[in-house]
Amino acid sequence: MKKQFLEIGRIVGTHGLKGEVRIEPWCDSADFLCRFKRLYYADGTERKVVSAKVHKNIAVVRFDGMEKVEQADILRGKIVYINRDDARLPKGANFIQDLIGLQVIDADSGTVYGEITDVLKTGANDVYQVTKDGKDYLVPVIPDVVKEKNIEEGFVKIVPMKGIFDDED
Repeated sequence: MKKQFLEIGRIVGTHGLKGEVRIEPWCDSADFLCRFKRLYYADGTERKVVSAKVHKNIAVVRFDGMEKVEQADILRGKIVYINRDDARLPKGANFIQDLIGLQVIDADSGTVYGEITDVLKTGANDVYQVTKDGKDYLVPVIPDVVKEKNIEEGFVKIVPMKGIFDDED
């Protein structure tokens, strides 16, 4: 089941003296995080974003009602969330949290290779970490390998490259 609220980052400190916080993004980029007009805390508290900008690889955000550095400093360490309904993803893109736990199945034979336990960002393409019986395998997310993703039904079909799952020949 898809989570309605998704972790997007952690407040790591303050910025300046006017109540801004620095948020370490746990998403594709600080720029993506800065697009949201509302962020949330784990308890469901909604915070309206007054301003947001990218500074180096960090999002600098000022929430409504935050005017002083002392107010902002209290938020250090808090995890911030977005509402899934506020996000617009490009076609074919998924939230990593939606991929975790999906079964990885051979598109031809139906063999179950395990489940996705992490998604690694390598630059050129993502890599699924697939775990079965305590052993991890790395599957490149490229069109030649990943043939179908079905989040609603809980699976990803692949045609594995030779050597990924201990081929002996």
